[in-house]
Amino acid sequence: MNASLSAAAIAAWAQTAASHVAVEVVGQTASTNADLLARVGQLVQPTLLAAASQTAGRGRAGRTWMSDAGASLTFSLAWPVRRSLRELSGLPLAVGVALADTLASCAVPVRLKWPNDLLMDGAKLGGILIETALEKSGGGQQLWAVIGVGMNLALPEELARQIGRPAAALPGAAIQDRNRLLGLLLNGLAGALLQFEREGFAAFMTRWNALHAWAGQAVQILDHDRIVLEGVAVGVDAQGQLLLDTADGRVPVLAGDVSLRMKDEGGVSHVVAG
Repeated sequence: MNASLSAAAIAAWAQTAASHVAVEVVGQTASTNADLLARVGQLVQPTLLAAASQTAGRGRAGRTWMSDAGASLTFSLAWPVRRSLRELSGLPLAVGVALADTLASCAVPVRLKWPNDLLMDGAKLGGILIETALEKSGGGQQLWAVIGVGMNLALPEELARQIGRPAAALPGAAIQDRNRLLGLLLNGLAGALLQFEREGFAAFMTRWNALHAWAGQAVQILDHDRIVLEGVAVGVDAQGQLLLDTADGRVPVLAGDVSLRMKDEGGVSHVVAG
């Protein structure tokens, strides 16, 4: 198994859409997202930063991404986006489609949980965190999206205990060469970002709905652990909003900082959100 990450080896897998992306690898850092956000004013091209170990990885709504050195694939991609901030609400879902499609090409069947989780066999395999920064220079402005991805490569007993919820890890065959895997994921992401810039999330809606893990399930929407809405998950619309069939009709839900959890028939809820 090729367990070490190499910027040159990852870049060697870059295809047309990703050929202009700078690739960097560090042994350890607090957060690849935070590192790239701090450098937005100095970046001259899209940049991928991968870390063998993260000590303060983050998820949505301030959650912590727990990982052990060598047990996770953690990386961020800084990309100058040609869309307004308002139009980026569907970007995490488009990224999910790109990652799922790439993993499917590696014989790893992945489903998607709204708005930013990758599931395998119903358990969380990975998560997505997108943050933005506005670069001001030369009288103009450039919006950057920093796309952070964390994916389990293994689940040591202590890590599984810390996570404390159903979790999954990539099968060994998919990670024989981590540089190849990350190169393929970069290609998929770069191609999806270019398509998103041209067509928006509407171009990904049908594919996302086909991968929807909780379609037809009774769910609850929570805001800071308070249930604000209940219904049956239908799918997403062209803006990336989750569509719920409720007692009052179909309701669109914008991601923001809300969480999604499944509701049992008996009324007991299991929190599965990242």
